[in-house]
Amino acid sequence: MLSYLLPVLIGVLIIGYSVGKPYWREYQRDKIRNQPFKKPWRKIIQQRMPYFRKMPAELQLQLKKNIQVFLAEKNFIGCNGVKITDEIKITIAAQACLLLLNRKTDFYPKLHTILVYPRAFIKEQQSVHTDGVLHTKKLALAGESWGFGKVVLSWQDTLDGAKIPDDGRNVVIHEFAHQLDQENGKANGAPILDKEQNYKSWSEVFSVQFEQLKRQAQAGKPSLFDYYGATDPAEFFAVASEVFFEQAEQFHHEFPKLYRQLTHYYQVDPLHW
Repeated sequence: MLSYLLPVLIGVLIIGYSVGKPYWREYQRDKIRNQPFKKPWRKIIQQRMPYFRKMPAELQLQLKKNIQVFLAEKNFIGCNGVKITDEIKITIAAQACLLLLNRKTDFYPKLHTILVYPRAFIKEQQSVHTDGVLHTKKLALAGESWGFGKVVLSWQDTLDGAKIPDDGRNVVIHEFAHQLDQENGKANGAPILDKEQNYKSWSEVFSVQFEQLKRQAQAGKPSLFDYYGATDPAEFFAVASEVFFEQAEQFHHEFPKLYRQLTHYYQVDPLHW
């Protein structure tokens, strides 16, 4: 009888744990959100994130609460001599949490660790050419998002991206947009949409602008979007997210349909900050 009941009991415990885990996690997050936000942290945000002061008070408060949860759940590791400080953590967390405002979020559930290098880091990339020979080239990267729990950032590029809030270039926004895109698998430019959004409309609008950017890149014509966005749809989504938060007025003027898609997705409208 005991041998029969034991597996049943274990199954009940497993089911109970699975059902109760999300509620327990939210309970813990609420406790973190209710803690006072440290004054030195607020000073760092004001210094390192210029558009924080333009945001509505409600979003400022929400951002600070998101930062608290983010810092409690993510691990920061310094590389090549970087010593992790509150300045580094808050500067990165504030920009990463900007993408989570007004939305039901699980705080980048796949992400566990942020690796911080002092400046652009070198990555070796291998490819097989048409002649069948394996070639290796070295790339200097400001950031990288991995689908298995890590984001890599250059601290210098992070500072540069945050310092100028209206140039459409922000490595933290870029890499964390990739994290959102990777929540449902490999990044492909189609993150998990709200039930009120339509994947067909999303795809149609993004495809038109992506193809236009590819043509502009090939012809060397100027574009609001960095040519790197023409690499593939995932990079276009990340590049468009940078411009959405940093150059909202021009974005809305030139690409109203695309801007509207991102407004619905991110549930904020930086045009009115």
